[in-house]
This record gives sequence, C-alpha cells and structure tokens, in this order.
Amino acid sequence: MKIALVYDRINKFGGAERVLQALHQLWPQAPLYTAVYNQPATPWAKDFDIRSSFLQKFPLAKTHHELYPWLTPLAFESFNFDDYQVVISVTSAEAKAVITHPKTLHLCYCLTPTRYLWSHQKEYQSSPGLGIFNQLGRLIFSLSKQRLQEFDRVASSRPDLYLAISKTVQKRISQYYHRHSKIIYPPVDVQKFSRISAFSKKTPAAFAASAAGYFLVVSRLTPYKKVDLAIKACNQLKENLVIVGTGREQASLKKLSRPTIHFTNQISDDQLVYLYQNCQALIMPQEEDFGIVALEAQAAAKPVITFYKGGASETVIPGKTGIFFKNQTVDSLIKAVKQFKTYSWDKKAIRSQAEKFDIKIFKQKIKTCVEAEWLKHQKNFQ
Repeated sequence: MKIALVYDRINKFGGAERVLQALHQLWPQAPLYTAVYNQPATPWAKDFDIRSSFLQKFPLAKTHHELYPWLTPLAFESFNFDDYQVVISVTSAEAKAVITHPKTLHLCYCLTPTRYLWSHQKEYQSSPGLGIFNQLGRLIFSLSKQRLQEFDRVASSRPDLYLAISKTVQKRISQYYHRHSKIIYPPVDVQKFSRISAFSKKTPAAFAASAAGYFLVVSRLTPYKKVDLAIKACNQLKENLVIVGTGREQASLKKLSRPTIHFTNQISDDQLVYLYQNCQALIMPQEEDFGIVALEAQAAAKPVITFYKGGASETVIPGKTGIFFKNQTVDSLIKAVKQFKTYSWDKKAIRSQAEKFDIKIFKQKIKTCVEAEWLKHQKNFQ
C-alpha cells in the first residue's frame, strides 16, 4: 500500500505527535502533509518527509494559525492524493478536509471534532489563547463561526472511516458529525517510562523540588489546560509543584506562582522520565480528549490526580491508579490531593494499567485495521 499521513499543523509536541511517531515507525516511507511546519519548534519531526501547504508563506501562520481559520480548510483541499491508496488523517481540526479519489481509502484518526467549533466553543471564544491577538481572534471567530461550522460538517463527511481515540471522542463524533466510529486508544511507550532514567540529578533549579517531594504537571500552557488550578492548589497547600511545558500563558501562570512552584520549559526525554518516576503524583486538572500524560505517569508507576471527565475516566482506576476530583475548582483539587495522601499505592498495579495501552498494542491494532479496511475498500471497485 502507498500511504500518506495528514496532520493539522506541525508546531508543537504532545500526545497527537506521539501518535504520528508511531505511524511513522509503521510506515516510514509515508509523507506527512500539513498546513504549516514550524521547524525550529519541532525537532521530533526531522525524520519525516513533510509537505506543507501554501499557508507556510503567510505572516505568523506557523505560530498563530488561528488568524487564518477560513484559509486552513482550503490549504488541505489544495493537496493532491491521487497517487496514494490510503490516506490517514490525524486531526482535531481541518486535516479531515482533504479530498481523495474514490478509489483511495481515507481513514480519519480523530483526536476530537474541532474543539473551538463544537464541544468547547464558549471556552475558546472567551479565552482564545492568542495573547495580544485575543481581541482580533474573538472578532475573526464571531464573524466566521457559522461558515466554519458548515464547512466542518461538510469536511466530516469526507473520511471513509473514523477511528476515535476514546469513548469521549466517539460520542462527540456521533453528536456533531453523525458518523459511526471505532475506538483505537493512542499509544504510550511503557518501556520508555518504566526504565531507569539516565538523567543524573545535578541540582538544576527546576529539579530542586525533588529533594522534598513534588507533584508534577506535564502540559502545554494554554487556557483550557487549567494549569492555574494546580498552581493555586499547591500554593495553598505549600506543596512543591514542577510544571513541564511552554505556552502563551506561561508569563501569567508564573505571576500566580509562589516559591514552591517550579517551571522547566522544554526538557529532554530522560529528564521527563526522571520527573515522572520521582514525583508524588501527576496532577491533570483539565478535561482531555484522551490524556496521554496520565498513562505516561502510570507507566512510570506513579498515580494520577485528575478531573473526572474526558479520556482520563477511561484510563485511571480510582483508588488503584489515581484519584478523581469532580469539580474544576481549587477546593475540589485540594480535597483530592489530601485524599491522595491517605492511600498506599501499588506500583505494579499502576504500571499494569499502563501496559494495556502500550505502543505495541496500538501498532498492531492500527496496522490490522488499515489493512482490513483497505481490502474491503478495494472490493467496492472490483
């Protein structure tokens, strides 16, 4: 099979990018099509054959794609996939809009229906996360929302098959796109997070908290991630909190922080493994479509304190691999942290839960699915 991969934009690293890495390992010859490619910010993508759209040349598009919501779908429509037998779009936005030949199988690995248009529309409209461009972003969205929703519905009809990353996303696909989907959970590299870290603790300031014990947040610093809840809770509890990640909210989050809060920005994989393995627990205060960091923590045999909504409700076992809090409030999170401290945690049981989502399982399931669906698709043209 000649396969092409499609992804919304290459300008960050997170759970979706780990999916792309796994797909690349399965099909290393498959090129990766995208709207924009911010090369300095994405060293993880250096081994991919990346093909970006005409948006690549537009001002600020690589860092502020939200300024071009009406052009991004057109960027994906401009690609030609006639030479491919299978197209796999990995998307939470516009990549599903690609137009393929009837004989080409288009399989959409859906991270979620477009969040800012559907499930989290009000949240994005109030806090676009564009910094100084927030007001402009709100204006653009208010003027274009209806047309963008109409186009998103049209684009949602183009894939031949949907794969959802969680039951949460499966329900959204049904609700907003009226499409059936199968679930294949994203991968976690259990071996990577369970092996002994090669990182040597040499007292960099960001790791100083480890001496007294610390909680951990691994997240992009954007409004919907709710990192401020973790900061405020640890401020009140006077608990050490290490935050791994960057984003447009970093400056404002630092202003909230008292001396027990430590920011690390971008770190190496070995440092990340070290931080997971030596924390008290991961705090995940946001609603995630899946929430790969919850499984990374469990792979490192560490429990998770997380909001009881979204994908985490499918991967964390209350009282066994983590603690849930029911309201996205500081008081609710503080209560969960205090409850966490009353438990004894079984490392083997925690890691065993992560093993159910291991990268080997993901690769086997996605490869089997693609090959089976391609055979079925071919029969339609015999």
